[in-house]
Amino acid sequence: MMRIPKLIDSIDFCLMSPEDTRKLSVTKIIAADTYDEDGYPIERGLMDTRLGVVDPGLRCRTCGARAGECPGHFGHIELTRPVIHVGYVETIYGCLRATCRNKKCGKILLSEQKLEEFRKQIEDAIKERRKWWEISTQIVRSAAAVEKCPHCGEKQLTIKFEKPTTFIEGKNRLTPSDVRERLENIKEEDLPLLGIDPKVAKPEWMVLTALPVPPVTVRPSITLESGVRSEDDLTHKLVDIIRINQRLAENIEAGAPHLIVEDLWELLQYHVTTYFDNGVSGIPPARHRSGRVLRTLAQRLRGKEGRFRGNLSGKRVDFSARTVVSPDPNISINEIGVPEYVARTLTIPVRVTEHNIEELRNVVRRGTDIYPGSNNVISSEGKRYDLRYADREELANKLEPGFIVERHLKDGDIVLFNRQPSLHRMSIMAHEVRVLPGRTFRLSLSVCPPYNADFDGDEMNVHVPQSEEAQAEASILMRVQEQILSPRFGGPIIGGIQDHITGAYLLTRKGTLLTREQAQQLLASVGKFFDLPKPAKRERGVEYWTGKQIFSMLLPKKLNITFKAKICKNCARCKEEECEIDAYVVIRDGQLQSGVVDARSYKALDRCEILDRIVKDYGTTVAREFLDDVTKLSIAAAVMFGFTTSIDDEDIPPEAKERISEVIEDAKDRVSKLIEVYNAGELEPLPGRSLRETLEMRIMEVLAESRDTAGSIAEKYLGLDNHAVIMARTGARGSMLNLTQMAACVGQQSVRGERLSRGYRKRTLPHYKHEDLGAEARGFISSSYKDGLNPLEFFFHAMGGREGLVDTAVRTAQSGYMQRRLINALQDLRVEYDGTVRDDRGAIIQFKYGEDGVDPARSDNGKAVNVEKIIERVIGG
Repeated sequence: MMRIPKLIDSIDFCLMSPEDTRKLSVTKIIAADTYDEDGYPIERGLMDTRLGVVDPGLRCRTCGARAGECPGHFGHIELTRPVIHVGYVETIYGCLRATCRNKKCGKILLSEQKLEEFRKQIEDAIKERRKWWEISTQIVRSAAAVEKCPHCGEKQLTIKFEKPTTFIEGKNRLTPSDVRERLENIKEEDLPLLGIDPKVAKPEWMVLTALPVPPVTVRPSITLESGVRSEDDLTHKLVDIIRINQRLAENIEAGAPHLIVEDLWELLQYHVTTYFDNGVSGIPPARHRSGRVLRTLAQRLRGKEGRFRGNLSGKRVDFSARTVVSPDPNISINEIGVPEYVARTLTIPVRVTEHNIEELRNVVRRGTDIYPGSNNVISSEGKRYDLRYADREELANKLEPGFIVERHLKDGDIVLFNRQPSLHRMSIMAHEVRVLPGRTFRLSLSVCPPYNADFDGDEMNVHVPQSEEAQAEASILMRVQEQILSPRFGGPIIGGIQDHITGAYLLTRKGTLLTREQAQQLLASVGKFFDLPKPAKRERGVEYWTGKQIFSMLLPKKLNITFKAKICKNCARCKEEECEIDAYVVIRDGQLQSGVVDARSYKALDRCEILDRIVKDYGTTVAREFLDDVTKLSIAAAVMFGFTTSIDDEDIPPEAKERISEVIEDAKDRVSKLIEVYNAGELEPLPGRSLRETLEMRIMEVLAESRDTAGSIAEKYLGLDNHAVIMARTGARGSMLNLTQMAACVGQQSVRGERLSRGYRKRTLPHYKHEDLGAEARGFISSSYKDGLNPLEFFFHAMGGREGLVDTAVRTAQSGYMQRRLINALQDLRVEYDGTVRDDRGAIIQFKYGEDGVDPARSDNGKAVNVEKIIERVIGG
């Protein structure tokens, strides 16, 4: 009995000899045609039934199996003249250059002493399991430089290689027959020195005399709607090879002139080359009659759409759906809204047991028509019944333990949700289904950051795990609440965004007082029952609660934390709880005593103090509930108080505009003076900079300072009662720089980090003087967006904007390729149970993961332990 190995030690790749090709072949192919007039495969043609069958009703003449069961069998074409295999031209070139051209010699052009040294190096490399064949590159380089053979003394002519398959010696062109003869002449003991293992390959096999014809199953023909047969690209190419091969044989037999035979031989070489690789540089690609470039063997394997990346590593799958995503602030971060149409198409297999048989009988009776029903039933023998056509009542009664019912997706099922490009592990997470009307997937807004999703037409994918194990694994490892902390920086990547932050700020800022009705309205929006605390204030018989009190009701009871809010101005001496703008946040025993809730408290990808602390101290379930509740509360608060922004928010009074104009004019004067000093040769250069570089840096400093000054003037008139400022200062959206550019001054435009300089010769635009270094001539925009840009400013602004767009596009492509390279290099690394990081061979890469054994997702913004927070918690407690 044959023993089947359980473990594979290594895999050897070898070359097929012409004899192997003939042995493997079931027939020699001589006819260039495929099917006869009756549509039956032609004997010894490219679709011969001995090569396998793809047409229903036919049996393979080699193995007797029908279409779908027959794996296919190889045939072969006997080439009239040898041709060079384009995949091995580099190796052939190395062998030809490194060996003696004399037919009686054929040895490597190095002395015996040097060859012995190299042999020893190769033996050592094999013992140490190093890549011994890499030594051959060094040998070929050394031998190719030798002009006279040290063994027979014959002078060596230079051999040149012309792509794709031409070798020229001196002035003569070597035919593939000459090349094959030279390769046959190489001694077997010299082959390892040339990087060839003589046990599995001979160099002359790189010049083909017999060409394998792949089975029909590899290149099936398809029948179009019109009834016309369409052949595979490989079959097209093989037809060309057989035709030229026959013409070459006929011309040689007929004694045709040498020139015609050479032309046909070259044409045969071209067809065999493009059969292996139709993208070789130096020759035009082979095309279909329609003009389409043929996809031949190499094109099928390589690249993104090829066999490895397109069909093996990543592939199209069943039980998946794709549609546009839209926002739904009312669902939990753990949930995903699935359209009923999708829920009726995607199914989950449920095994019938004594406990669920009645429920599943009802599901089968509902079938595909009524949701929630089922699409298929599989009997215990494996027979599948499609419920669109089967008698549902009869099937329901036939159900017994062991049957499988493929039921529709329903609320609570676990599915995987994914958005491309998938750049980190949070690009695919497990959600619980909520079946909702409409045609889009609904997503909680707080989960947008990890997916990098927005709602301007983004599409996302759903995958339904089919087994209980897969569902359990997805639920435990991939559920959204388990991914709140990012492994990149150990802080929350899922949290409040945009209007959630604004709403929370409006609710918790000083002066927000709520009547009983308003407070209960806000708490009702959360969807839970709360008892209101004691009112903070009573005025004229009316009780008032502060926004801080309402927010505190959602906090865990023993939470203690102190931090500065995003709106903090970083004063020289912090007034702490006496802060005028209420930027010092103090939470004691789950009560927000002072400070406002803004981006610093719970914004995704920010420092996110409150949410971060809740996840780490109270767990992911409490954090998820908090996030869901605060999201609903803050949206309700924004609706209740009203929040809108308009172009009026960027208005500043005339005196502010005058002061800004003075600042900008003063900056332009300072730039002019700097240029005068530079022209006079009196400018002091900065260390390591030329005079011109120093001037440019000084000008950039002056203009940046003027823009900042203009911004600070505008800021004095734009206080925290301004809605645009609230968005910027709380970290909800935008920045004060955006407001500065809208209200005061856009500032200097730059390309590649420098002032604009390219355009016309020695000037940016034709109406400026040569070498004009002034602020306006080099892209300084003194207008604000609110006032509007003049045509020159608009043009300069477009130059800076174009660079941003191009840079983004280029960076995306580069970073995508870099990430792919990194993933491929690191995909075999894993943390073993002994704490070491090892590769696929078991070699130790790190003795401790990350050199400290800390999981970044469990760290505190990168630190293994945050001592300050522990002290604060102990003292606060």
